[in-house]
Amino acid sequence: MSYDLIRLLTLIAALGCGAVGGIFLAFSNFVMRALGRLPPAHGVAAMQAINVTVLNPLFLGLFVGTALLGAILAGYGLMHLSHPGSTWLIAGGASYVLGNLAVTRACNIPRNDALARLDPEASTAADAWREYQRGWNAWNHVRTATALAACAAFIIASWRFIAG
Repeated sequence: MSYDLIRLLTLIAALGCGAVGGIFLAFSNFVMRALGRLPPAHGVAAMQAINVTVLNPLFLGLFVGTALLGAILAGYGLMHLSHPGSTWLIAGGASYVLGNLAVTRACNIPRNDALARLDPEASTAADAWREYQRGWNAWNHVRTATALAACAAFIIASWRFIAG
């Protein structure tokens, strides 16, 4: 691949990581707090609706496409370790793929699946909702931090390519 193509893909990856990090930051900062202020049945129902609505082509394309691009760039970095910025490509790709794709799959999706099976009006819903928020939020903070760290790594990689 040419340096121009790598620079373009790195810019696209940085934008994708920044956008996903911003989405997760919004959830960490105010969406989950707002849902937590609702009566538990309403918070559960709202989050159930969000978890269905988020499964759309735009978000999934951005989320998964950025992971795919991050993996490609990390692979390029591994194959071209002597090139300027390669270690930052590896760091950015690994941070996003592990901190977002893997964490989402291993930690957030199982919680979402359990929440989907919860009857918001059940007597156990309030306790289950509090436990869901605690675990889901903790892992969402990880996703936020790693997406933004990946964005920064890809920006640094771009600078290194230009300065190269």
